[in-house]
Amino acid sequence: MIITRAPMRISFFGGGTDFPEYFGEHGGAVLSTAIDKYTYVTASHFQSQLFDYALRLSYSKGELAETVDDLQHSVFRECLRYCGLTKDIELHTVADLPSFTGLGSSSSFTVALLLALHAYKGEFLSGLKLAYEAIYIERQVLKECVGVQDQVISAVGGFNVFEFKAEDDIRVYPVNLPPIRLQELENHLLLIFTNIKRRAEEVEKGKINGLATNLANLTAIRRMVTQGYDLLTSPGSMENFGRLLHDAWQLKRSLSNGVSNAEIESMYTAGMANGAWGGKLLGAGGGGFLLFCAPTEAHPRICAALKDKHHIDVSLAATGAAVLFA
Repeated sequence: MIITRAPMRISFFGGGTDFPEYFGEHGGAVLSTAIDKYTYVTASHFQSQLFDYALRLSYSKGELAETVDDLQHSVFRECLRYCGLTKDIELHTVADLPSFTGLGSSSSFTVALLLALHAYKGEFLSGLKLAYEAIYIERQVLKECVGVQDQVISAVGGFNVFEFKAEDDIRVYPVNLPPIRLQELENHLLLIFTNIKRRAEEVEKGKINGLATNLANLTAIRRMVTQGYDLLTSPGSMENFGRLLHDAWQLKRSLSNGVSNAEIESMYTAGMANGAWGGKLLGAGGGGFLLFCAPTEAHPRICAALKDKHHIDVSLAATGAAVLFA
């Protein structure tokens, strides 16, 4: 049996500039970190000649299929086809957090699945090569309207600035924070689930369709990557980092009507009113997790104001995709 895992992520600045439609002409970058919440995939052999099916899948439901073409789950189907595996394999996936919540879970699944399939074949794939395959599957094979940051942070892990030149030319610049500074950042972050799950693709389509009118805001969002990096790697309070997150959220809200809604605005306003310096909705928008940066003493007040919402603790700079057992 093969067991793999790939991390989810928090993206602080630069989201939206990781689409080829933008960075192909203007250049893009993000400041993001892998977190200690993962998608897991297991791959194992079974004797299909003893059954009336050749493939067995388990995710939120189960599938038994005679051929790859019969599979309903598009990512399983296309990754199996891409890796040339057509029978005698059983695949399962589970995750630490729900899908469609703005933490890059869809790409962490694609990355973990591709890693498991390659390991099943006795092949080793890691880092950017693994990310490029995941990008190819999602964008070129499945024709999904997604960016390219999630696949890279899930495959590579750590805390990085990513610079996007092309879909297969992405530069990785590690953010080497001293442990005490990384812990300081973790202590000031508060991650709260809005209880709204959504598919990112529809929100992203709205942003791409409005690209011509969003160029100035996307350019400003791109500049914040450098500003955020400078704030983190320089001594000083996390307050300025939090206020920059607030500015980034104001720009992000303007990219598409689907990014925010009245319920999200109410939650964000409650967080700010109870002491947050700033924050943002993670992922494409429309739902998922709200991230606040706030003084530690304000965290209880924010949680009390949003008492019907769950908050989770995460560690930053988690390791990238890995084979746990083979």
